[in-house]
Amino acid sequence: MRNHGRTAQPMTRLCDDMDKQSRLLSSKLFEKHRQVEVVLNRSVLAWKETEKSQKRSSGSSSLSETAHSHAVQVCEIVAVHKMEDGGQDNTDTERRQKKAKQLSPLYPHAFTVSYVRRTRQHQWRCSDITFQCANQGLCEQWIQVINEQLSLLANRPKSLLVYINPYGGKRRGKRIYEQKVAPLFRRACISADVIVTERANHARDHLKTEANLDKYDGVVCVGGDGMFSEILHGLVTRTQTDSGVDQNQPDAELVPCSLRIGIIPAGSTDCICFATVGTNDPVTSALHIIVGDSQPMDVCSVHHDDVFLRYSVSLLGYGFYGDVLTDSERKRWLGPARYDLSGVKTFLSHNYYEGTISFLPAENNMGTPRDKLQCRSGCCVCQQKPSSKDSKQWEMSEEKEKSDKDGSSGWSVIRGRFIAINAASMSCACPRSPKGLSPSAHLADGTTDLILVRKCSRLDFLRHLLRHTNKEDQFDHSFVEVHRVSKFRFQPRHHELVSLEDLNESPKKTGFSPICSAQTTCNYSTAHSSWNCDGEILSHAAIQVSVQCQLIRLFARGIEEQQQCVFEDPCPLWALEPSTH
Repeated sequence: MRNHGRTAQPMTRLCDDMDKQSRLLSSKLFEKHRQVEVVLNRSVLAWKETEKSQKRSSGSSSLSETAHSHAVQVCEIVAVHKMEDGGQDNTDTERRQKKAKQLSPLYPHAFTVSYVRRTRQHQWRCSDITFQCANQGLCEQWIQVINEQLSLLANRPKSLLVYINPYGGKRRGKRIYEQKVAPLFRRACISADVIVTERANHARDHLKTEANLDKYDGVVCVGGDGMFSEILHGLVTRTQTDSGVDQNQPDAELVPCSLRIGIIPAGSTDCICFATVGTNDPVTSALHIIVGDSQPMDVCSVHHDDVFLRYSVSLLGYGFYGDVLTDSERKRWLGPARYDLSGVKTFLSHNYYEGTISFLPAENNMGTPRDKLQCRSGCCVCQQKPSSKDSKQWEMSEEKEKSDKDGSSGWSVIRGRFIAINAASMSCACPRSPKGLSPSAHLADGTTDLILVRKCSRLDFLRHLLRHTNKEDQFDHSFVEVHRVSKFRFQPRHHELVSLEDLNESPKKTGFSPICSAQTTCNYSTAHSSWNCDGEILSHAAIQVSVQCQLIRLFARGIEEQQQCVFEDPCPLWALEPSTH
């Protein structure tokens, strides 16, 4: 049998749940003028056609028994309501009035169950199924029992604080929220306080000082990666301030945030959403929020000389990606096209940078950057978070390293000339690069993948970049190495930013003059690059980075594997006991 799109998971697992649990309700109802038997237990709602229908084809008739089985997990039911209930938005009201006209006089009472339906490419949609009842009492009983089961799902949010960036992307954030997200929140009876930001860092500053977070179950940002970064910094800083933790201490043990963060993608770049959900779709993200999903995520804290700089959750890039961002900031008037132009210019300039990178390799970890084990929903690697014993060993190794200039006590030290130094805390997959910078990086294992691209020819570097767009191993080059680490430090050859007049050395380049009108600017940029920290330029090149394991949680569940089709009549769901009605 074909999958009709109404199953939340393979039917065999649902059948197991039905077999192991006693029924709460079981009735013969009608759906679209067909009799169905509907069964509910604590985890699954299932229905199956039972009526014998007469099929006519080519002038002849035959009788066939239809047995189309459908099931949905209770935890993925969005809401249940009586058919005559009015919605708070016009589209809901019109839809319900249209369905009410279709009710049979023999079954005048009906209730509608809204639930999650999976479509292609990890997208979710909210679908409705309407069941007709012979009497009002039975209808109200079904609504009451289903609502009782939904009320037991303690992970579902009831009150949210929503920040909307009206300027990000194509300035569609406010419209996306009002037309696609708010109706779903109302249907699920979720209250939302909405703040439309008026300036840069408005959301961050409000979270840090003004917001009364005790009244909310989560914080939602409507925008792109920049808006998410504001929410991240505001929420993490507020949590550390309330807990008395000094963020300027690189070795401080940060307190995890209690509130989850939801992302409604509406920006020019939505890499965080894509990496945690598998698609940049506002409806899908809203449904993950409604059902109360929770995905832990690592956060990198970045310091310079015991001064906190920023947090990062996706990419820290020095050299190539830092130069692309620095150049693109001068071309903001071009819009998103500035990244392509700056990328070509930076590639042709082909600069390399000298420095020393020291890192603490991840210990007792199940995965490696090249094991092809991708981070997916229920990831076994992320469930093996570092223990307190491991953390103490890392701290001891760091103390020894401080007194050991060679860094031989657990730490590795590499000196050289690099075209790019990247630290990927997630795959960094996006529509342009489906595999991302590090396809096997994990969201919540307490590590980041440190990718070192040494000085090489322009052609070799192009081959490396092109492999981000195909299925080939981008690390399979002699000039590329990757390490899974828990901490790292970088020391450029020029430790501090100096004036252009003080730069006596000629720029480091590999045979191609940078495309630049001012020779002094080229000297500066090639002698010293900048760090790209999740799309923001850091003010210092010498940094120390620590991975804070599972510091935040998102309303997400990680990218799900593709669901299998439903098997034909896979198990006797309705053979357990007679119907109760």
